[in-house]
Amino acid sequence: MASTIPWERVRRAGNKLTTPLHPDDYLSLINPLWSTRELRGRVEKVIPETADAATLVIRPGWGWRYDHRPGQYVGIGVQVDGKFQWRSYSVSSPPKRSGRTIAITVRAMPEGLLSAHLVSGLEPGTIVRLALPEGDFVLPDPPPAKVLFLVGGSGITPVMSMLRTLDRRGTMPDVVMHYSSTTPERMIFRDELLALSEKNPSLSFHQLHTDLDGMLDLGDLDRVAGDWRERETWACGPGPMLDAIDTHWSEAGLEERLHLERFNLQLGGEGGEGGTITFRNSSKSVEVDGATTVLEAGEQAGVGMPYGCRMGICHTCTVTLVSGAVRDLRNGDDYNQPNEQIQTCITAAVGDCTLDI
Repeated sequence: MASTIPWERVRRAGNKLTTPLHPDDYLSLINPLWSTRELRGRVEKVIPETADAATLVIRPGWGWRYDHRPGQYVGIGVQVDGKFQWRSYSVSSPPKRSGRTIAITVRAMPEGLLSAHLVSGLEPGTIVRLALPEGDFVLPDPPPAKVLFLVGGSGITPVMSMLRTLDRRGTMPDVVMHYSSTTPERMIFRDELLALSEKNPSLSFHQLHTDLDGMLDLGDLDRVAGDWRERETWACGPGPMLDAIDTHWSEAGLEERLHLERFNLQLGGEGGEGGTITFRNSSKSVEVDGATTVLEAGEQAGVGMPYGCRMGICHTCTVTLVSGAVRDLRNGDDYNQPNEQIQTCITAAVGDCTLDI
């Protein structure tokens, strides 16, 4: 039997031989995925799904774990015009402990620099940066006996991972799937969903083409699933759709049965008080209100602020708080400890504060 190479011992020994360079500096020349400094992946395939959507099959490098939960998202960083752009995308492939790739499915948005690049400008072989899977929009194990999925547009991506997992494990419960898309041609995974519903009698697949039929009227849910009040529900799609679903379930007193996944950052927490933010290294200051993020304040002051996703996911924007306090606009949590690390894209000043940048 072939012996296993003790890579960690080789790495430690190599570290002494290659000082002041790190072994990763040499290993990454051999294979860009051989790095422990940052998670990386190589794009293996770009598979068109619709005219404006594609699935990226990515082979992660060292440090990756293949045990994500269906419905979670990953961060991906890609260099565009000389700068790394970060976004988060749901994993559309099922978890496979023995797997070697993951897949994300992306729809190009008119205002989306990175999404358009991923769909139409990314070549197989491209090395990307990755962040480990996160997110609570997941199915419990075992799944509920009755499930309702309400999805719109590219909101199908996390649900697709769930359905593929249930199908692969042979554990498909009583599932009602309602998918809204502008047209049949723009419905991502439409053929696969039809095949899954034919294969699994317990999966009921409903299509709504909003350009032809209008939006889903939640008052008509009884036509889709007469027992929707008894079902655990997962919903993902455009903001207005999710707002309407959230309100409908709240009015029915069923908030605990509803699970929502929003693709956009929700700054719903209490704002800061505003104040003067001082950027110590550049000797620049700016006075802002409590709704302006620290990142936006620095950009207004002409400071070269680091940033990536601008959504609180990738942590590229993290800097050191020297003094004062800032507030997380997502949940209202305050950070006021000297030398504390803060994310500038989702925090605002609570009085005067100083940052180490």
